[in-house]
Amino acid sequence: MAMRRKKRHLTRRKVCRFCADKNLKVDYRDPNSLKYFITEQGKIIPRRISGNCAYHQRLVSKAIKRARQIALMPFNSPTI
Repeated sequence: MAMRRKKRHLTRRKVCRFCADKNLKVDYRDPNSLKYFITEQGKIIPRRISGNCAYHQRLVSKAIKRARQIALMPFNSPTI
């Protein structure tokens, strides 16, 4: 009986864009920079997909929630 080997997919580790570029700041007043961290349905993208570190992911999620409260970002995207 032949043993099957499992193939491993080698993927590059995502780097937190805020740690890589120290000039970038998380700001709730800038919805254009926060739109990369929400899906089409308006959900916040998890950290394993976005590549953020835990510290910056907390800041991003808090900034998105603040921007939603003061109506800079929608809570959900309307379907067309």
